[in-house]
Amino acid sequence: MTKQSNFYPVILAGGRGTRFWPLSRKKRAKQLLALDGKHTMIQQTVARLLPMASPKRFWIVANGDLRPAIRKQLPRLSPAQILSEPVGRNSGPAIGLMAFLLLRQTPLAIIGMFPSDHVIGDEKTYRATLERGIQIAAAGENIVVLGVRPTRPETGYGYIEAGNAVEDSALRVRRFTEKPDARRAAEFVVAGNFFWNSGIFLWSARTLANAMRDHLPKTAPLLEQIAAAYGTRKFDATFRRLYPKCENISIDYAVLEPRSAKGEAASNIFCLPADFGWNDLGSWTALHEHHVAKSSPLDGNLIAGAAQFVLNARGSYVHAPGKFVAMVGVQDLVVVVTNDALLVTTMQNAQDVGKVVKYLDEKRLHKLV
Repeated sequence: MTKQSNFYPVILAGGRGTRFWPLSRKKRAKQLLALDGKHTMIQQTVARLLPMASPKRFWIVANGDLRPAIRKQLPRLSPAQILSEPVGRNSGPAIGLMAFLLLRQTPLAIIGMFPSDHVIGDEKTYRATLERGIQIAAAGENIVVLGVRPTRPETGYGYIEAGNAVEDSALRVRRFTEKPDARRAAEFVVAGNFFWNSGIFLWSARTLANAMRDHLPKTAPLLEQIAAAYGTRKFDATFRRLYPKCENISIDYAVLEPRSAKGEAASNIFCLPADFGWNDLGSWTALHEHHVAKSSPLDGNLIAGAAQFVLNARGSYVHAPGKFVAMVGVQDLVVVVTNDALLVTTMQNAQDVGKVVKYLDEKRLHKLV
């Protein structure tokens, strides 16, 4: 596979990964953990894209807490390629800033927006899908989203309603729906033309910059000013002063939803089915399901410990490195042990682990977050 000379991967790595507490912390968030193999999630994200772009074309948008660890984990990237947000403003301003920055440096740049914490099973098909998306994005004012065929009525994902097909398996997008309730999610799965929103997008720098100007008219000028200061001594001060004034909004709400409201034919948004084994590992439950699918233990238990004893126990996840683990007569539990915390929940309630972090923040128990 030849490297795409105008392709710039932008990896958003500013999240805290609160649903993976107590392993995930402010300075060691989910994307910096090795949840699926020896390498961390962000290292895997970069590695699977390196056949498509040289290291100098990568950009990471993170925060000050995570930047030192990211620099250490990604030594091939220059420190200048790792932007540290002064405050979190969600994915809209983060990727919008990169559009204005790259538009100034490389007007023909095609930007790929990638979360830093996904698992991809078939990397060859993944890259082939991205290559097709790059072609579509470069052909005009087009936006490409990779959509995952739903396997269940998941309420934690956004959905893409696909319309008419165009050439090479691309589908026009009718609308985006953010995190529906269980009834609507079930209807979407039955309908057959809905996809989970993977959070992976492709667009030219010009297309995204114009979309930001159209749909975020107050924030776009601030981002343009920050981008204009990049590479000068004024950049850090300008970034700190203007970025907090930007709207706190996801790119889905900021651009995708209003753009799709123009209609299937006019929005120029295309969906490419992501048939390459995608998983966002969004919770301890999802991590358990992912590893069980790979290793197929008969009792459904996954145990990380020095040794173990299991009696009439099934379907549980236990992370207790260096400890002897005994499981007797339990099922569907999540137990995670660190040197300063213990999490005990059920598979059904693992999505609520983030509420623990909210409580710790409110009580100012900073050492635990």
